[in-house]
Amino acid sequence: MDTILQDRSEKEGEGGAEPLLPDFWFETVDSVKQECRFDALGRLSVNVVHDFRPVYRRVVDSFFNKFFPSGYPYSVNEGYLTYTQFRALQHFSSATLSVLSTQSLLFAAGLRPTPAQTTAVSWVLKDGMQHAGKLICSKMGARMDSEPKSWRIFADVLYDFGTGLEIFSPLCPHLFLEVAGLGNFAKGMAVVAARATRLPIYSSFAKEGNLSDLFAKGEAISTLFNVLGIGLGIQLASTVCSSIQGKMIVGPVLSAVHLYGVTQEMRATPVNTLNPQRTAMIVADFLKIGSVSSPADLRYREDLLFPGRIIEDAGNVKVGRPLHRIFKGLRNSSRPGRCSPRRSSSSAAKGRRPEGWLVAACAASMEKSGGGPREAAMAKAHQRMEALFPLFISQVRARGWHTDRFLDGRGCRFSF
Repeated sequence: MDTILQDRSEKEGEGGAEPLLPDFWFETVDSVKQECRFDALGRLSVNVVHDFRPVYRRVVDSFFNKFFPSGYPYSVNEGYLTYTQFRALQHFSSATLSVLSTQSLLFAAGLRPTPAQTTAVSWVLKDGMQHAGKLICSKMGARMDSEPKSWRIFADVLYDFGTGLEIFSPLCPHLFLEVAGLGNFAKGMAVVAARATRLPIYSSFAKEGNLSDLFAKGEAISTLFNVLGIGLGIQLASTVCSSIQGKMIVGPVLSAVHLYGVTQEMRATPVNTLNPQRTAMIVADFLKIGSVSSPADLRYREDLLFPGRIIEDAGNVKVGRPLHRIFKGLRNSSRPGRCSPRRSSSSAAKGRRPEGWLVAACAASMEKSGGGPREAAMAKAHQRMEALFPLFISQVRARGWHTDRFLDGRGCRFSF
């Protein structure tokens, strides 16, 4: 850093008084010359005087300033760049696919629109049955808190299903209203699910209380690549996809790219709230290796397609198991020679707290190693849990997990 101070000192009188402090100076940082100045109220302002950087470097830095949060990469959590790259790919392919689907709908209705008309009319065709889909999906909002990544993928599957119906609608023009209505119904559900999961996903990247900045820059990225995707869609609609045969080839390819992009986007997201799957995974890791995985370490190991799977190493805990199944399991456990689900059921009743998972996992480990009668094994599991729990919960908090709430996936929230 080269600094040049501009001294506006003047001798006051002939006694050689102390000079006044400089009120502005120049700094050169990374080939950018800046003027730093204090105003009359003591506020600092910085203005660029000359930029010596190459043109390509200015363009890149300008792009990052407009589309990435302030202070990037230090102001966000790990994985944000990967998330943004695949988010751009997702929106680009989705916007292109949307133009083709709208053109197909108009063909099915007996019209022959130009690509420009296709883009304009697309906003009108999103109404109707789409509202019904939004109302139905809104009832599932609480479940989306627990598994935002899985629901986000499900939203895009629904969206592509609806778009696919629209693309193939010219094949059955006599069923235009039914096909278009069902497609918009699916897309309406997709819109609600995508919007409902947006905030928890952005929250997982916020590192310095900059959630609003993350949200604004993320929407800017989406808008930019939506516009680019619409441009490509107009070109395809005028050339390769001017016929239904072209759409039947290009449509599935764009859909595959779209779903691949959103899947990789969600895999890169380090969600730091505890739900049944993530709690079971960190408990299993803690008992195996003695340490808790961070959200960034765990993100690529999550099962996004079947998040409700039971993890054996964590004690086969099933949160929210119906009571009649628990009592049925207790009755069956008295029969010799049968594999009893008693441990899983009893642990499920406690599974809304991390102690329950630790007890279940310890009991499962002892059962595998032949820990004796079930009652004795459970007593030993409780003792081991009491010894391990303080270390476990301290590691969970230190690794960045939110321990103030547990989301059970059924719309209920429990405090630890």
